[in-house]
Amino acid sequence: MTIDARTLLPIAEHAVSIAREIIRTKAPGVVTAKGDRDMATEVDYAVEHAVREFLSRETPEIGFLGEEEGVSRTSDGLTWALDPVDGTANFLHGIPLCAVSLGLIDQRTPTLGLIDLPFLDLRYAAAKGAGAVANGSKIRVSEARELRTAIVAIGDYAVGENADERNRPRLALTQELAARVQRIRMFGSAAIDLAWVAEGKIDANIMLSNNPWDTAAGAIIAREAGATVVDLDGSPHSMTAHATIAASPKLVADLIDLIAEARKDTVLNRRVAK
Repeated sequence: MTIDARTLLPIAEHAVSIAREIIRTKAPGVVTAKGDRDMATEVDYAVEHAVREFLSRETPEIGFLGEEEGVSRTSDGLTWALDPVDGTANFLHGIPLCAVSLGLIDQRTPTLGLIDLPFLDLRYAAAKGAGAVANGSKIRVSEARELRTAIVAIGDYAVGENADERNRPRLALTQELAARVQRIRMFGSAAIDLAWVAEGKIDANIMLSNNPWDTAAGAIIAREAGATVVDLDGSPHSMTAHATIAASPKLVADLIDLIAEARKDTVLNRRVAK
């Protein structure tokens, strides 16, 4: 299926407005455990249900993937990817750093993205070829050129099964960054990380993960704002990438080298431990 993603922006805007209203007006409610230190609230499910139902009416030909309930409609081309509350732990604790993230994926590449921060009154939007905006105003990635002047956000540490093993490269990366960049930040929301790279609030973001509901919207918003978005090896980012690195273009090569050093240190330390 071929479609100009810009034509779907009004529908995506409406869907995100539905989600925003639920998040702003409802308490988290009952918390459902999804695993070790991972959870979903009643609001997560309420948002996913409401957005899925709206999009099934408006775009029945497009598939739908939600974080909480997985694939509910399949398509041979286009798929909506929704994180109903990105930053659930923040939301549950009354921290205003949470977001609705809705992306449109064409095959493996996002072509449209909406990210709304309900408690900060911020909405980011982009469609392929149309640029990126925040609350309707054009945004642009920062012009940072050196790591020592850069603020870099990193994704959350892993929880759940094999968390210790999965956190070794994350901890090594943190150590490498601490020695090289101006500051490290962890906001607890992949959508916010990517949106703030797009807006130039931060200079780079590194996530050693890539769930479509987390990254689809933010990846296209960052790209349309001029950021370079790549996988661990510097190849173009897609929904099948192993990681999500978004940054001011001049920083990317140094970040890839830094990540490689962290991964090498992790392997060497593991060998020594054996």
